[in-house]
Amino acid sequence: MPADPRLVRHVVASTGLPVGDAERVVEDVLAFHHEPVEAFVRRRHGELKLRGAKNADIFTTLRDELADRLVAAPDLSERQLRRMIYG
Repeated sequence: MPADPRLVRHVVASTGLPVGDAERVVEDVLAFHHEPVEAFVRRRHGELKLRGAKNADIFTTLRDELADRLVAAPDLSERQLRRMIYG
């Protein structure tokens, strides 16, 4: 996803970064927020499992994190989250 030139100019002006670095930062941020809900749920579930979290706590965390995303995901039930993870 190419960076909007106006946003790149804003980042350059507000941070003093060179244009190439500002473009890369903007593209990285856009890519981070472009992750599909299903991919986010699977990735975060795996990360939280590795930290020893239990599913009951993981599903609560996932629902909270999804609600706080830049473009919030729909309110997903625990069942919907389980289906994304386990199929």
